[in-house]
Amino acid sequence: MSNELHRANLPPERLSLLYQVSNVIHSTLDSQEALQLIVGEAVHMMRASSGSLVLINPTTNFLEIHAAHNLSSAARKLKLRVGEGITGWVAQHGKPARVGDVTQDKRYVSLRRDVRSELAVPLEVQGEVRGVINVDSDREDAFSAEDQALLQELAIQAAKVIHNTWLYEQLRLKAMLFESLASVSRTINSTLNLDEALRVITKEACELMRARMCSLMLLDEAGEWLDLRASHGAGDAYIHKPRLSAGESLVGVVVRRKKPLQVANVQTDTRYQNVELARREGLVSLLSVPLIFAGQSIGALSVYTARPYSFSNEEIKILSALAELSAIAIEKARLYERVVDVEEQLRQNEKLSVLGLLAAEVAHEIRNPLTVMKLLYHSLNLKFEAQDPRAKDAQIIESKIEHLNKIVEQILDFARTTEPKLAPVNLNDLINELSLLVRHKLANQGVKLVCHLQPDLPPMDGDAPQLEQAFLNLILNASEAMPNGGSLTIQTTSRRSAHVTVSFKDTGGGMSAEQQQRAFKTVLATTKAKGTGLGLAIVGRVIETHRGQIKIISRLGQGTTLRINLPLK
Repeated sequence: MSNELHRANLPPERLSLLYQVSNVIHSTLDSQEALQLIVGEAVHMMRASSGSLVLINPTTNFLEIHAAHNLSSAARKLKLRVGEGITGWVAQHGKPARVGDVTQDKRYVSLRRDVRSELAVPLEVQGEVRGVINVDSDREDAFSAEDQALLQELAIQAAKVIHNTWLYEQLRLKAMLFESLASVSRTINSTLNLDEALRVITKEACELMRARMCSLMLLDEAGEWLDLRASHGAGDAYIHKPRLSAGESLVGVVVRRKKPLQVANVQTDTRYQNVELARREGLVSLLSVPLIFAGQSIGALSVYTARPYSFSNEEIKILSALAELSAIAIEKARLYERVVDVEEQLRQNEKLSVLGLLAAEVAHEIRNPLTVMKLLYHSLNLKFEAQDPRAKDAQIIESKIEHLNKIVEQILDFARTTEPKLAPVNLNDLINELSLLVRHKLANQGVKLVCHLQPDLPPMDGDAPQLEQAFLNLILNASEAMPNGGSLTIQTTSRRSAHVTVSFKDTGGGMSAEQQQRAFKTVLATTKAKGTGLGLAIVGRVIETHRGQIKIISRLGQGTTLRINLPLK
């Protein structure tokens, strides 16, 4: 029956009442308040004893009472299948039912003992039956055809109200989710430790989706197994469950297909591998989304509810967006771990280079007295008879002097192989890469790193690894000079066409005149109390082999500036 036909069958006074009721139920955007208003006005218009509004749960397909008037709390908890009772029949067939004597109708399911007649009409939202409006009376034949037409018209108005409140609720939820997502993204990206990042991801995902539990699984290096790396709300049984096969498990499907997957009830789904575990842990509905970075699936983020639940498209999009941010955060944390490893490796290389220089200096210092010893030995012209035991001793002394001399020459030859291999070097790029390596180390020490790099700095001919090693040593030495924090400013300029200048300025304790004089002279003369204990000799050696100059500008208590001039060609 059309809307016009319903209204045509209504007398003017009841039509006027319908318009008044319509204004009332359209007065709120709160979904639950709107449903309660609809039921209240329906009971009032029909002069009924009680009433209810039931909606079909899309996950369980049960009819659930969402609003009621004059029903007990026990009656409100009743759930009917579609097709069960008069209400279920209306929901199944999409037609109204007017029963004058419920005791004579086999379909009737009693909610109140005093009920004698019932009127139920379908509630259609966007052309689909989504529920039923019921009114009951303690009198037989309490409802007329006119009442049925009026209630059907009310159901049409109610459907519009419900649709609008649902839209509003979805928009409100979406706004809340996106606000939460923005907050979550800041939280996730504020940590650089991988385990901490994973812990934050699962905690925030669980709260964002209002879930019972959240887990994050990552593929192993071979891509064959999914390992549980973090969880929130999980019990010991779930945490210690066996690893999942990426090729056979349900979550593995998500990873392989790179698409979200939701399961209405993991406790009854045969595809889920840990049904008994899910029952013990109280896990019901599942939504799992892939973690994708650079087009590759690296794992899955899964949330579980404690009751049957159907995740909306907006919720799936939100969790997918969170998973995308999480994948970036995971790779960022992994990259930082690699950066820390590289930084340590560079530091070890610096130590080895300094030790090589130390060995060369030691060899050089040994060679001078060794040469004197060799000359003095030969000047003694020690000649003994063959039978004299001293002849053998003199021969051993001479051979050992030669042996020591060869060792010294080998060390010096090895040290000479560190001559730079020249190639065009962009010092700005080199400094930017070093900044990435050390910025977190400096931040942890309370040292602010500031870079002023000339944008059009011309490339120079140099050995990038050696220059990187020298600059890293200067940065780390500057940080050690500021144990209580400070700032380190790195600047590049090229005011003269033939040279480029790189300066390192710290706000540390400064250097004495004696320290400045001896800083780059020799490894053996270092006065450094911490670190490698080998001073800045390696820096001086690198700058020297690049035909550059290094100058120290420093006063005690006023920081230190090291200014390096390097030729472009």
